[in-house]
Amino acid sequence: MQKRTLGNGLTVSALGLGCMSMTSAYGPAADKSEMIQLIRTAHDKGVTFFDTAEAYGPFANEELVGEALQPIRENVVIATKFGFDIDPETGKRGPGTNSRPEHIRAAADACLKRLRTDHIDLFYQHRVDPDVPIEDVAGAVKKLIAEGKVKHFGLSEAGVETIRKAHAVQSVTALQSEYSLFWRGPEDELLPVLEELGIGFVPFSPLGAGFLTGQIDENTKFDPSDFRNHVPRFSPEARKANMVLVHAVQTAAERKGVTPAQFALAWLLAQKPWIVPIPGTTQVNRMEENLGAVNVNLTASDLKQIEDATSKLSLEGARLPEAMLKMTGR
Repeated sequence: MQKRTLGNGLTVSALGLGCMSMTSAYGPAADKSEMIQLIRTAHDKGVTFFDTAEAYGPFANEELVGEALQPIRENVVIATKFGFDIDPETGKRGPGTNSRPEHIRAAADACLKRLRTDHIDLFYQHRVDPDVPIEDVAGAVKKLIAEGKVKHFGLSEAGVETIRKAHAVQSVTALQSEYSLFWRGPEDELLPVLEELGIGFVPFSPLGAGFLTGQIDENTKFDPSDFRNHVPRFSPEARKANMVLVHAVQTAAERKGVTPAQFALAWLLAQKPWIVPIPGTTQVNRMEENLGAVNVNLTASDLKQIEDATSKLSLEGARLPEAMLKMTGR
């Protein structure tokens, strides 16, 4: 497995594993023992970067990842996130964010216990808290880093002004946000600022929440608990209209002799050497397919062809429900 470096020296596998779907968001939680085996198999195949969050479950995902990685803890990088108002006793999540310094500290201690470790490799603020200055957030994490409880500071779905302010207090190692051929918003402002400041980029939903794989069309029925039921871009009408993008990716993948998922991930890897996508799955065969992307070398001609085929497409539907969009790009 190839390696990449995020920010100020966090070396990880070129592809990570997003673990959220194992316990939430895309339907009922998967079998725990099977997911533990999947995570360990991913490591056997070279993955060293695993992504979770206290909000996934809540708490259940961190517990899963902690148990799975405990035997190989010294060989992996664990990223988790704080920043929502979650009752530590019941696990019930409140409607808003909470990045008060005392809450960050309490969240870190709880994360450490669930993850069965003495340090968090990468600690992201999950969403920017409009009620807490980002300088205070960065300062709180800086203290945790000084104490050895956290190694690196990250932000998720933050805007460029927030990134600059945070970075001035405590260097930001990585920004996590959505980025793929299905959503190219980061190219306008985010990527230039990250390059300027030397911050790594960790795209979530690098396969467009499954859409770019070609396994979803307007007739696909999602589980009632699947969050895509509430995403405008996944309405049946939008899916039908946006299949033109899927067909373009399929054509490019066939030309290259790879799967659409592998092509979409290879496209991301080709954008910048400090981009580390974290595709998620609950299926070992899909995980293995995704990892094949690191061996796909897209030439300048390949990249130009997909750019020509997709750059003028106007995709339908917002990438998130309105309430969630309001929490991004702050």
